[in-house]
Amino acid sequence: MILKLNDVTVIYPGTAAEVNRDRGSLPVKTKAIDGINFTANRGENIALIGENGAGKTTLLLAIVGILEISSGIIEADGIQLTRKTLNEVRKKIGLVFQNPDDQLFMPYIYDDVAFGCRNSGMTEEDIKIRVNETLNQLNISHLCNRSSLKLSEGEKRMAAIAAVLAMQPSILMFDEPTAFLDHRARRTLIETLQKLQHTKIIITHDMQFAEEVCNRVIILKNGRIAADESKAILYNKELMQNYGLEALQSKAAVQGG
Repeated sequence: MILKLNDVTVIYPGTAAEVNRDRGSLPVKTKAIDGINFTANRGENIALIGENGAGKTTLLLAIVGILEISSGIIEADGIQLTRKTLNEVRKKIGLVFQNPDDQLFMPYIYDDVAFGCRNSGMTEEDIKIRVNETLNQLNISHLCNRSSLKLSEGEKRMAAIAAVLAMQPSILMFDEPTAFLDHRARRTLIETLQKLQHTKIIITHDMQFAEEVCNRVIILKNGRIAADESKAILYNKELMQNYGLEALQSKAAVQGG
């Protein structure tokens, strides 16, 4: 295994309105993540799906230590996530946010991709090699000296992935990677992710994308794992509807129709 979650729970404090309503008593708290257990093996591609508010983004933010867990254990490559090991764990796990603008803030894409390497203390010579290798890997070397302000949404997405890949994590996590993309950029993204050998956990509402990229599907419901199956579950109309999701048509039905 490469990633392990054992009884992970994340509790949010109540909103200001709830706290005021319950003044004099304990404030309302919400279990955004409620006792999650799962392991991800090396090279596995996992689609994390569920209705809005199911806890998907909260779970990814907890795995990289942006949100503190209330209880449980998270391990990446055998390293348990704690305040002391936070930086070490973040070297193992790369998170690509839903909005690329949250990760692209330097004058040029080269500097965005180099940012994490510079923070880790690499020499400029080694950084140049790493950045060029990463840009070449994603076929976006031509973006090197351009500003993210001048890029299409698809180009921004690839540049954000490059910024994460340059740190050479063993686990990649994505939050709605097909958001804002046109058909051509979406296809480029699919082909790119299919080539990457990393363990991947991908939040998505795009079931066709999940079918093409992932081999395992985890459905979250109210902060809990409701199902953990092969991607065949995406075609199970009754089950998917039970969780407020739209199933894919079977390939036979599509061909017949």
